[in-house]
Amino acid sequence: MIKNKQANRFYKILEKIEAGMALKGLEVKSLRAGRASLNESYVKVSGHEAFLINSHIPAWQKQTENYEPTRSRKLLLHKSEIRNLYLKSQKKGLTLVPLSIYFKKNKAKVLIGIGRGIKKGDKRAIMKEQESRREINRALRQK
Repeated sequence: MIKNKQANRFYKILEKIEAGMALKGLEVKSLRAGRASLNESYVKVSGHEAFLINSHIPAWQKQTENYEPTRSRKLLLHKSEIRNLYLKSQKKGLTLVPLSIYFKKNKAKVLIGIGRGIKKGDKRAIMKEQESRREINRALRQK
């Protein structure tokens, strides 16, 4: 399972959707080995299709020629789901972020989050809240 660790840091996730991925054989092997990165990747809806853009899945072995590790990968969704994603991504402040890649019944799946960006002040408030929770937990453990 590959996770996007930056997603929860920069976005407040409002909704999650599961989608399949159209991959090549060596990409599947690379994903099974856990050799992928979702940092700086995003989902783009164009026309009647959705694509995972800028996700890095390295080549399985060095024998592959003309392999592009950051190519756009088509997401497999129903038309109604694509339409909903498109409408939600057009709203001001919302973006489509891949949260994780995992396998379900031997099929590669992507968990897409519809998120709103967190402002700097909000991040600071969240960090203060987390720090206060830690201090309370430490105090409770000592007693």
